[in-house]
Amino acid sequence: MLQEFREFALKGNVVDLAVGVIIGAAFGKIVESLVGDVFMPIIGAIVGGLDFSNYFIGLSSAVTATSLAEARKQGAVIAYGNFLTIAINFAIIAFILFMIIKGMNRMKRREEAKPASVKETPEDVKILTEIRDLLASPAPRA
Repeated sequence: MLQEFREFALKGNVVDLAVGVIIGAAFGKIVESLVGDVFMPIIGAIVGGLDFSNYFIGLSSAVTATSLAEARKQGAVIAYGNFLTIAINFAIIAFILFMIIKGMNRMKRREEAKPASVKETPEDVKILTEIRDLLASPAPRA
């Protein structure tokens, strides 16, 4: 059983998948920072200088705070600013992955469109072929 598990775990597909998950997680953090630290402040400045992360709707009259963290302590809230940030993260990640896959497909089509290179027969093989053909043909009569 241990041998079977070792064979499974060391197969290329499992290792490739693990590497993909790790890189994907790191890539997600980069995009999250890009959206949260670059895009959202710009969008916030355009819509009035407010921070998207603090956009919320209190679900009870007891919620009187102006920041999301404090409002959550006071009661239930709908934090639609966080949702907007996550939706923008998703859109950016989806667009970047689309561009990567599109580029990979373009490279694959170019590779498939290339004509197969015709290998020239080496000189020694040509000579041996000629000798074979001469030996196989009937000898000329004089």
